Amino acid sequence: MKKIAIVTINYNSEKTTQNFLDSIKKEKSADFSVKVIVVDNGSEKLFKTEDSVMVIRSEKNTGFSGGCNLGIKKAMDDGADYILLINNDTTVDQNLIKDLLEVFENDSKIGIATPKIYFSKGSEFHKDKYQKSDLGKVLWFAGGKMDWDNAKSLHIGMDVVDNGQYDNLQKIDFATGCCMMIRSEVLKRVGLFDEKYFLYYEDADLSQRVLRAGFEMYYVPDAVVFHDNAGSSGSGSELHDYFLTRNQMLFGMKYAPIKTKIALLRQSFNLLLTGRKHQKKGIQDYYFRKFGKGTYFE
Repeated sequence: MKKIAIVTINYNSEKTTQNFLDSIKKEKSADFSVKVIVVDNGSEKLFKTEDSVMVIRSEKNTGFSGGCNLGIKKAMDDGADYILLINNDTTVDQNLIKDLLEVFENDSKIGIATPKIYFSKGSEFHKDKYQKSDLGKVLWFAGGKMDWDNAKSLHIGMDVVDNGQYDNLQKIDFATGCCMMIRSEVLKRVGLFDEKYFLYYEDADLSQRVLRAGFEMYYVPDAVVFHDNAGSSGSGSELHDYFLTRNQMLFGMKYAPIKTKIALLRQSFNLLLTGRKHQKKGIQDYYFRKFGKGTYFE
């Protein structure tokens, strides 16, 4: 019987995390076992839930990358065959794990699989753009690809109503950290998340290491998740400005083609002159090699 570990992070979001755990309870399991791990990542109030859920407490906020790594290490120590990393601001279809696992079991080359992810009803970017009947059917992620001209990861199908146009199983070159299932053996080969990123781009970095190690990644449309977008960080916030700006430089200068690296250097100097406050701060910290939390919380 395959052992699946579900790892999610709680950071001052007790109600959101409990709603996620209630959703996971409905997950159907047949020929696999499931263990749920919540990393309580420096929350002001200790997260408590049912005894069947393992809670790992970190006294400080280690970011998405560090928090996930704490859960992954525990899952691997306990012998998990697969690890499902998933945001706590999601709800899941009852066959999510079964549908993802089936793809892995059919092809040993697959290192990561991701589901079809919808915006949770009411959390869409542009609610006025859609018919009322379309809400809850708007895609957040239908596979991922890299835009190497700009060193950015792109969500296929983002902000589009699902009419079945993304229902084909397909290879991808970017897997979102919102929800990804990873074969444990792959993590033993390529390592865990790079904690320099703290938040954002850590999933793009891991995706590149998995691909460059010779494994494949797949988008699995039968597997479904609903995501309350930016439920914990706030879209367009100063936090976004800082970590996205700094980490784009970190990721791009590591993996992007030379012409993109040159463009990023030019962009960074422009941002130092004309960028918003936390964009400037992010660029400064990149050049001064202040990674992890950097100086954002100072």
